[in-house]
Amino acid sequence: MNTIAFEAWLEAIRCLTVDQRQQVLLALAETDDSPRKAATAEQPPVVNGARAIRTRAVRRGKGGGDSGTPLALVPVLAAANSRIETRGCPHCGSQSLVSWGQASGLPRYRCGDCRRTFNALTGTAMANLRKKELWAKQAEALETGESLVAAARRCGVAVTTAFRWRHRFLAASTHDKPAKLTGIVEADETFILESFKGKRSGLPRPARERGGKAAKRGLSAEQIPVLVARDRSGATTDAILPKLSRAAVTAALGGVVTPANQLCCDGGKAIVGFARKGQIPCHILPTPGGPRPKAPNLHIDNVNGYHGRLKEWLRPFHGVATKYLDHYLGWRRTVEALGGDIQPEDWLRSAIGIGPYQQKTQ
Repeated sequence: MNTIAFEAWLEAIRCLTVDQRQQVLLALAETDDSPRKAATAEQPPVVNGARAIRTRAVRRGKGGGDSGTPLALVPVLAAANSRIETRGCPHCGSQSLVSWGQASGLPRYRCGDCRRTFNALTGTAMANLRKKELWAKQAEALETGESLVAAARRCGVAVTTAFRWRHRFLAASTHDKPAKLTGIVEADETFILESFKGKRSGLPRPARERGGKAAKRGLSAEQIPVLVARDRSGATTDAILPKLSRAAVTAALGGVVTPANQLCCDGGKAIVGFARKGQIPCHILPTPGGPRPKAPNLHIDNVNGYHGRLKEWLRPFHGVATKYLDHYLGWRRTVEALGGDIQPEDWLRSAIGIGPYQQKTQ
């Protein structure tokens, strides 16, 4: 266990009952089979190649205290410590950190290089967000895909607060995408109805109720193109396109899909033009994108399946505002990347910028 995780463990000990502490003491006694060694200040342990954080006494006048850490804050502290351990100082990236007291329920640190102080949420969308003891419940609401009313009821907050929390939690996930896709890549576009949900004035058309339907059949300016590219390992990237063109596809997939990949598509001009311009091997599948008899491994069934799951998952929201569509795409991408065994701490890590794809690039 590294030093940062050990400090979080020590904080959590204060939440234990008397019986639980006795059980911990018994467990420690049973596993203590090595001679004790006195720690020396001249040889501090090393964390990720950097100097370990040294514990500094917390002064009461600087936000500290002896009240202990509430149990509801343990997942928040664990996620926060993970960010400090992996990213270091948010200002300069240094790992030379010293513990610098505590404030608002979170430990603060001072960078040994740039000499600035911070906590684990500095520079993230979660900075200055209150009621940290309820964040784990909000993470559970994201896990189950609850409506705002249900999330507000779960957390015991107003619906407006639940709305603000949802989008603060999802802000970082919009940027959590794989840097590159590998092997065979399937790419295809889907269309989501434009929505001005939540806008109270200045609508360019009459308001629709509960999502509504497009005024025209087929494709039109009301349909927002969303490009999805997915490799066979399940890594997924997506983008909202200003219009379906080669330039827009290049801006979304440039550097992510390379000549080392094999690109499968249904023959759309924008995607085919991107592949030809980038000299990427491109396989055009017959309608509706199924495999050819001579090449059964070349198809776009995976990306089409993702489109279906995305739209079915969006259905209970009765339309999502186009303004926040990128947040919902990131939300779905995170659900797919984390799989079925999602814990509140996973969502908290994603909210502070350590999403599943970011973790793979550490």
